[in-house]
Amino acid sequence: MRKLTTLILMLVASATVFAQVDLEVTVFNYRDNTPLSNQTVLLKNEAIGFSAEKPTNEQGKIQFTGLSLSGNYTVSVADNSAFYQMEKTGITLQSNTNASVSLPLIPKTEQQLSELVVRGSTKINARNAEVSSVLSQKEIEQLPAEGRDINRLLFRLPNVVQATGFYPEAPPVSINGTNSLFTNYLIDGMDNNERFLGGMKFNIPVGFARNINVLTNNFSTEYGNTGSGIVNITSRSGSNEQTAEAFFVTRPGASIDASSRFILRDLTGNQVKDGFQRYQGGFGLGGALVKDKTFYYVNAEYTQDIKDNFLVSPTLGVNTTVRGKNNFAYLSAKIDQNWSSKFKSSLRANIGIVNVARQGGGLEGGISFPSSANYQDRNSVLIASQNTYLGKNFKSETNVQYSSFRWNYGRASDANASDVTILDKTDQAIAYIGHPGYLFDSHEETVQAQQKLTFYLGKHTLKTGLELISANHFLFGGGNPNGSYRVKLTDAQVAGIKVKGINLAPSDIPSDAQVLSYNVELRPSSFGKTQNIISAYAEDAISINNKLNVTLGLRYDYDDLSKGGSTKGDADNIAPRLSFNYKLTDNSSLRGGFGIIYDKILYAIYSDALQQNTTSTYYNKQLQAFISTDYKKQLQAFIDKGILPKETDISAITFDGNQSASATNVTYGKGPSATSLQEQRAKAFSGERRILNPNGYKNPYTNQFSLGYQKQLNEKQLFYVDFV
Repeated sequence: MRKLTTLILMLVASATVFAQVDLEVTVFNYRDNTPLSNQTVLLKNEAIGFSAEKPTNEQGKIQFTGLSLSGNYTVSVADNSAFYQMEKTGITLQSNTNASVSLPLIPKTEQQLSELVVRGSTKINARNAEVSSVLSQKEIEQLPAEGRDINRLLFRLPNVVQATGFYPEAPPVSINGTNSLFTNYLIDGMDNNERFLGGMKFNIPVGFARNINVLTNNFSTEYGNTGSGIVNITSRSGSNEQTAEAFFVTRPGASIDASSRFILRDLTGNQVKDGFQRYQGGFGLGGALVKDKTFYYVNAEYTQDIKDNFLVSPTLGVNTTVRGKNNFAYLSAKIDQNWSSKFKSSLRANIGIVNVARQGGGLEGGISFPSSANYQDRNSVLIASQNTYLGKNFKSETNVQYSSFRWNYGRASDANASDVTILDKTDQAIAYIGHPGYLFDSHEETVQAQQKLTFYLGKHTLKTGLELISANHFLFGGGNPNGSYRVKLTDAQVAGIKVKGINLAPSDIPSDAQVLSYNVELRPSSFGKTQNIISAYAEDAISINNKLNVTLGLRYDYDDLSKGGSTKGDADNIAPRLSFNYKLTDNSSLRGGFGIIYDKILYAIYSDALQQNTTSTYYNKQLQAFISTDYKKQLQAFIDKGILPKETDISAITFDGNQSASATNVTYGKGPSATSLQEQRAKAFSGERRILNPNGYKNPYTNQFSLGYQKQLNEKQLFYVDFV
């Protein structure tokens, strides 16, 4: 707790996450496409009171560095003796993505023009070979999206498709057809990944998104830890103009819904059908606390889904509807501060509180009574900080973020209850009551630190960076620590509990009920590990001439989770990248490149190897020692036969994971505790066990090649094709 408090104080003192980006402007002669040097370019952003001007170099280029993401920019070249005035308005920047603008200047002649119509600057990517797609704020606001869920918007972009995961809540976004668990999510260029399995920690709502940039191939060496793609969301910022919005949306349900034989899914991916209702509301507010200096934006959105299941148990005379409610609350705030023309900082905080009900019953009928109701919680907190300093020929960015994520997959209505499966005299299950029968409560606390330096050296833009992501994981998992009963009732006993109706609970079962089986979790405590990922990169963007840009990069990643059951991790993850962009005309270009990209190791791989593992030892009270049994002897036999490496350390690959113990001749409600059954751990048979890999884990990687062509057909249409 002291560590967390200190970190938060550091974040507040240093101020925060506001990614600063660069804008490259190229000025050329409209008639012959030659670059124009010594042309004074003016960049303005009235929304934040920003203005700057610089002359172009011999390639007709100039870079404006460390720009704020707030507001829209206008770039222009003033009317002079040789050329007419030209300007481009409405330029919106994206976090962690440097932009480029081309300005064609029309030479003046002796002929006087009564009217001058000039096409605006090109929208093609003229800087590098990055293959990406963008949704602007206007598109985010206007495109229909169920429940204002931003994931639904991503499916409209190239190379992005809807994925089907192996569990309902699996992240739905697949890029380039890869496993959706490996899609990398960022907010303002900083980590937003749930690291146990994958997906967003904080599901940023529509009202807090300024734009969305999906990077699919040939992205900067700055990005790593994914062989899939990157979804980078730029958050909203305030400006000198006071803005406000509010909304309320309702889907009343059966009163106006048409009947359907199709089963739909709610925002979490779980199935819903009859009686589904939705109520959603929120607001956003932004402006300036100090004009041209301090800006703020806050957003709050809340959604409640109401859904009905059917509880059907003819033997107990129950046939009714059971109602449940899903609740989604998202709170976001951001403050941007311009300390001077060289020093800027910003602070962002996001809080997500998600609660999904499993109220009992089922879509078509089920025997889980309301006493067995449980809830899935997905709660997140992100506090991020970034400061940007602009020197004479360099830019420094220092970022830090604290985040936490709790995924409680089955929070019981009564955490101290047993779970009971009830059978009638014909051995037919007639009810399930009490605890859900399992634990899966995952906690993650993560600290991310980044230091980036960019040097502007004439034709070279050299970018370097170091990053640390340290995630502390711990999991409460396994079976029910309160005991799981399977009971068989006589007709008289069934009649006795029938009067309870839908309120049937474990305490209503008679103590003389026949107990067919009893199990209890032997390890009702948490376990886990801290995962550290260290990354370093260097990238040189070289402007060969006014037509050709070449980017050379090298990245290194090390994930200490790769050690597994070994003493050494996967330490050779060196990833070179090379790309080019050749400007064919003022509105077309050719791009391509190659890169090696290493992927992350999902913590679930490591966690499963702990949870489904065992040391197979027990404490002998008479000998006052831990006794090793058959499981470790079996592993030693694998070593002796060469199936496992001869240097395998059995103590390093085994762990006292989850294990259920059983007891016979149990009186209902009097089942023995986990403590009294610990000796069963060594003797229990299991159909499957896992060990930590004695060779460690290799980070998967991809070799990515691409070659593409871009052409701007007109102001509103951009054509491009890429072979990947």
